[in-house]
Amino acid sequence: MVLPNLKNEFRIFSLIFLILFPALDFPLIVSSNSTEEAHALLKWKTGLQNHNNKGSFLPSWTLNNATKISPCAWFGIHCNHAGKVNSINLTSAGLIGTLHDFSFSSFPHLAYLDLRVNQIFGIIPPQIANNSRLKYLDLSSNSFSGTIPPQIGNLSMLKILYLSTNQFSGRIPPQIGHLSYLKALHLFENRLSGSIPPSLGNLTNLATMYLYNNSLSGSIPSEIGNLKSLSDLELGYNKLSGSMPLSLGNLPNLATLDLHDNSLSGSIPLSFSNLTNLDILNLPHNSLSGSIPSEMGNLKSLYGLGLSFNKLSGSIPFSLGNLTKLTILYLSDNLLFGSIPSEIGNLRYLFDLELGDNKLSGSIPHSLGNLTNLATLYLFTNLLSGSIPSEIGNLNSLSDLGLSENELSGSIPYSFGNLTNMIVLSIYSNALSGAIPKEYGNLVKLTLLVLSYNQLRGPIPDLRNLTRLARVRLDRNHLTGNISESFGIHPNLSYINLSHNKFYGEISFDWGKFPNLGTLDVSANNITGILPPEIGDSPQLKVLDLSSNHIVGEIPSELGKLGSLIKLTLNRNQFSGQLPTELGSLIQLEHLDLSSNRLSNSISGSLGNLVKLYYLNLSNNQFSGEIPIKLEKFFHLSDLDLSHNFLEEEIPSQVCSMQSLEKLNLAHNNLSGFIQRCFEEMHGLVYIDISYNKLHGPIPNSAAFKHAPMEALQGNKGLCGDIKGFPSCKASKSDKQALRKIWVVIVFPLLGSFALLISLIGLFFMFRRRSSSQTQQSSPGNAPGFLSVLTFDGKIAYEEIVRATNDFDEEHCIGTGGQGSVYRAELASGEIVAVKKFHSPLLSEMTCQQEFLNEVKSLTEIRHRNIVKFYGFCSHARHSFIVYEYLEMGSLAMILSNATSAEELGWTQKMNVIKGVADALSYLHNDCFPPIVHRDISSKNVLLDLEYEAHVSDFGISKSLKPDSSNWTELAGTIGYVAPELAYTMKVTEKSDVYSFGVLALEAIKGKHPRDFISSICSTSSNLDRTLDEILDPRLPAPSCNIRDKLISIMEVTISCLDENPDSRPTMQKVSQLLKI
Repeated sequence: MVLPNLKNEFRIFSLIFLILFPALDFPLIVSSNSTEEAHALLKWKTGLQNHNNKGSFLPSWTLNNATKISPCAWFGIHCNHAGKVNSINLTSAGLIGTLHDFSFSSFPHLAYLDLRVNQIFGIIPPQIANNSRLKYLDLSSNSFSGTIPPQIGNLSMLKILYLSTNQFSGRIPPQIGHLSYLKALHLFENRLSGSIPPSLGNLTNLATMYLYNNSLSGSIPSEIGNLKSLSDLELGYNKLSGSMPLSLGNLPNLATLDLHDNSLSGSIPLSFSNLTNLDILNLPHNSLSGSIPSEMGNLKSLYGLGLSFNKLSGSIPFSLGNLTKLTILYLSDNLLFGSIPSEIGNLRYLFDLELGDNKLSGSIPHSLGNLTNLATLYLFTNLLSGSIPSEIGNLNSLSDLGLSENELSGSIPYSFGNLTNMIVLSIYSNALSGAIPKEYGNLVKLTLLVLSYNQLRGPIPDLRNLTRLARVRLDRNHLTGNISESFGIHPNLSYINLSHNKFYGEISFDWGKFPNLGTLDVSANNITGILPPEIGDSPQLKVLDLSSNHIVGEIPSELGKLGSLIKLTLNRNQFSGQLPTELGSLIQLEHLDLSSNRLSNSISGSLGNLVKLYYLNLSNNQFSGEIPIKLEKFFHLSDLDLSHNFLEEEIPSQVCSMQSLEKLNLAHNNLSGFIQRCFEEMHGLVYIDISYNKLHGPIPNSAAFKHAPMEALQGNKGLCGDIKGFPSCKASKSDKQALRKIWVVIVFPLLGSFALLISLIGLFFMFRRRSSSQTQQSSPGNAPGFLSVLTFDGKIAYEEIVRATNDFDEEHCIGTGGQGSVYRAELASGEIVAVKKFHSPLLSEMTCQQEFLNEVKSLTEIRHRNIVKFYGFCSHARHSFIVYEYLEMGSLAMILSNATSAEELGWTQKMNVIKGVADALSYLHNDCFPPIVHRDISSKNVLLDLEYEAHVSDFGISKSLKPDSSNWTELAGTIGYVAPELAYTMKVTEKSDVYSFGVLALEAIKGKHPRDFISSICSTSSNLDRTLDEILDPRLPAPSCNIRDKLISIMEVTISCLDENPDSRPTMQKVSQLLKI
C-alpha cells in the first residue's frame, strides 16, 4: 500500500508563500511601455481555441480608447511598481490551446507564471529560456507533450518547477541540475523514461523532489545524498532497479522517503537509521531482501512504515516497539518468520497493522489488545497457532479483521460481539471449533463475514439485524440449525455460501426479496421441502446451487425469470415432474446440472435456446422419448451427460453439430439404430460412453471411439468394428445392395474428388517448376498461383487478398514474427480474415519453405475449437501466404502487456485460456496421427476471440512424431518457453510442449513472463497458497475464495509441467483432465 503524505500540502504552500510573496506586489504605476506586453498577451489569446467563448475567463483582455494601454488590470495579470508584468496566474481558467504564440521575450520582468489545471497542449517552446527572471513556473495538470526542453536549465533564478500531470516523454534534462536556487521539482505523472540524472545532486537548496508515476529506469543516483535540504523524496511507480544508495542516509532533513512500486533490490541500508526526522518510509512492491534492521527502532519520528510486497526475511525486530508515533505498519507479503513481537502492543497510536502473507508462527500476542486506535488488523496467511486472544474484543475502533489461512484453534471469542464498528471479519481456513457467538448479531455494520473451512458447530446466530451484509461464507463447517430462521431481509447481500454443513429446514421465500443477490449456494446440507417460486424474483442471481439436499416437488417455472443466471445446479435432490419449458429463457446460462433427481417425460426442446451452455447434465433421471434435435444449437457445449434415463430412438445426427463437444455420455438408455457416421467429424470429442443401449452397426472410426475403454461401449449387442472385443463388420446379403448404393452415391464421387485433388497437386508442381524459372518481375496483374480455399464458398481469390491488404501495406499489419507478418484483411463480403504472409515470396526460393509447408500441412489435418481455423493458402510469384480466422482480441502477449486490456482479462478468463490451450495440446498429442508437437507454445502464439476463448496458432515449426522415425531436429521455439532438455538433446517429444505450456500458464496467472520465478517455484516445497500469492497478477483484484482454490489446483498442475526431467512431466491429456476437475 502507498502511505498518505499528510504534510506535503502545508509544506508546499509555505514554501511558495515565502519565496514569492515579494514578487506579487500590486501595480502602483501604469508604465507607458506596457503596450508591447498587452499586444503580446492579446496575440496569445487570439491563438487559443476558446478565446471567444462566453465562458472564457479573459473578457477583460481587450483594448480600450485610453491613450496608454496597460494589461495590469486584466484578469490574472499583476505588474511591478514600474508597471511591467511580473506575474501571470491563469490557474483553472479553462484555457484550450498551445504556447506556440506566447512571446516569452515580451515579458523580461516575468517572475511568476502559473497556468496549471487547463487544457494547454503541445510542447514547451525553448524560447522560455528568455525569461531569465522567472522564479516560479507551474504548468502542471495540462496536456503538454514532447520532451522537457533542456533550455529550462537556463532559468537560473528558478525556485519552483511544477510540470506534473502532463504527457511529457523522453529523459529528464540533466541541465535542470544547473538550477542552483531550485527548491521544488515536481515532474510526477508523466511518461518520462531513462535514468535520473546524477546532476540533480547539484540542487543543494532542493526541498521536494516528486518524480513518481513515470517510467524512469536505472539506479537511484548516489548524488541524491548531496541534497542536504531535501525533505520529501518520492520516486514511486517507476522502473528503478538496483540497490538503494547508502548516501540517502545522509539527508538530515528528510521527512518522506517513498520508493514504492519499483524493482529495487538488495537490503535496507543501515544508514537509514540516521534519518531521525523521517516521518514516512514507504518501500512496498519492490524486491528488497535481507532482514529488517533493528536500528529502524531509532526512527522515533516515524508515523508510517511500509515494507509490504518484498522478499524481506528474518524476524520482526522487537525494536519497532519503540516507534511510539507509528500509525501505519505494513509488513505483509514478505518472507518474515518467527513470532509477532509483543512490543508491537506499545504502539498505541497504530491505526493500521498488516502482517499477512508471511511465515509468522507462534500465538497472537495478547498485547495487541492495547491498540485501541486500531482500525485494520491483517494477520492472514501465516502459520499462527493457538487461540484468538479475547483482548482483540477490546479494539472498539476495529473495522477490518483478517485472521484467515492460519492454524488457529479454539473457539471464536465472545468479546468479538463488542466490535460494533466491524465491517470485514474474515477467519476462514483455520481449525476453529465451537459455536459462532450469538453476539455476532450486534455487529450491525458488518458487510463481509467469512468463517468457512473451519470446524464450527451449532446454529447460526440471529443475523436479521445485519442489514448491511453483502457477502457471507460459512461453508465447509459442521453448522446445524434451521436455515430459514437466521436471516432476514438483506438488501445489500450479493453472495451467500452455506454449503457443506448440516443445516435443515426449507428454502425461505424471502431469498427472492434480495435485490442484489448474485450467488446462493446451500448445497450439501439437509434441506427439505419445495423450492419456492419466489426465488425467481432475484433479478441479479447468477449462481444458484441447491445440490445434494432433499428438496422435493417440481422445478418452479418461475426460475425462467432469472435472466442473469449463469449456473444452475439442482442435482442430487428429489425433484420430480417434467422439465419446465421456461428454462429455455435462461439465455445467459452456461452450466446446468439437474442430474440424480426424479424428472420425467421428454427433455424440453426449449433447452436448445441456451446457446451459451458449455455443461449440461441430465443423467440419472426418468426422461423418456427422443434426444431433442434442437440440441444442435449448443455451439459451445463441451460436456453432455444424458446417461441413466429411458431415452429411445436413434442418436440424432444433429448431435454432430456440437463441434465444441468433448465429453458425451449416453450410457444406460434405450437408444437404438446405427451410430451416426458424422461422429467421425467431431475431432474435439475425447470421451464417449454409449454403453448399455440397443445400438448396432459399425463403430465410428474416430479417436474418441478408438480410445474409449471397453466399459464405455459394452452392453450393445449389435456393434461391430476394428476395436478389440468387438466382431468385425461383415456385409450381409441385404447389406450388399446398400453397398452398391454406397459405391454409387459415395465412393464414385470420392474417387472423382481424389482425381481432382491429384490434378490440383499436379498443377501445384507445374507452377513450382514454372515459377522457379520466372524472374522477380511478376506484375500485380499476374494470375494467382495455386490457391486452396476451404471456406467462403471458394470465392476468395489472390487479387481479393491483395486488395484487402492494399498490397500488404504496413497499415494493415497486426504482427510480425520470424517467418512472416500477419495482416488484417476485410473482404468484399464483409468478412474479416487474418493473412500470414511469409517473408520470402517463392516457395522454391524460401529459406522458410519448410515452415510454410509444415504450417499448411498441420492446419489442413487438424480441427479443434481451441486451434485457429485454417481457410486456405497461396503460393504466388509475388506473395506466399496462409489465410486463417481473424481473432479480434489479438494475442495473449499483447493483452498482458497492455494495462487496460490486462485488467479486463479476469481470473475466470485466464483460467479458461489455460484450459483451452491444454485441450488444444491434448488434441494434437493424442488425437492426431501421427501426433503433432507444436514446438513454439508461447503467449504470442495464443490468440483470443471476443469471448476470451484461446486459439493456438503458428504451426510453422511444428513436427509430426512418426513412429518409424528418430524425431531428431534442430533447436526451435521462443526463448523463455523452450524445455531445458533441448539444450543438450535435439530429440523432439510431446513433453517439450508440456514444459512450454507450464511457462505459459504461469505467465497468464502472473500477468508477465515468470522468468527466474520458474526455478524458484520448482525448487521449493512451500505452501501453494503462498506461492500463488507471490505470482498473482497485481493489476487484478484479489481472487475470490472459490477462484483462489481453482488457481491453486492449476498451479499444482503447472508446477508438475515444469519438472526438469521430461519423463516426470504429465501428458497433456492428463493435464487437460486435471484442469477439468
